[in-house]
Amino acid sequence: MPEAPWSDDEGAGRHVRPYAITGGRTRHSQHAFALITLVVTRSLEDGGHEPLEPESAEILEICRDRAVAVAEIAAHLDLPVSVVKVLCGDLLNSSLILVQSPPDESEKPSVELIERVMDAIRQL
Repeated sequence: MPEAPWSDDEGAGRHVRPYAITGGRTRHSQHAFALITLVVTRSLEDGGHEPLEPESAEILEICRDRAVAVAEIAAHLDLPVSVVKVLCGDLLNSSLILVQSPPDESEKPSVELIERVMDAIRQL
């Protein structure tokens, strides 16, 4: 008998699971996160938030003591980055995390300024 194109083994669920975790969303409708966006858990002293999905609760735990990049969170959870971005957007909407995004291109110093600083350092 030929083998089915899909199997019931443990690894087979990984193709469906991210879709289920995000409710079918591939990106968050309100927030965009870069791979190096830093995430940190807000203080949860009041505890008055609704119950969280296990993956969201894990994100809060990972980011409890220090700011962690979105890419690092994805690695810890062994989830696609796109899923982590959606979950972080939901957590941000619920005011459970704080984020620090990388600066925009317009906020970065010019190459000329960096070269002048490097030249001044070399002269020291």
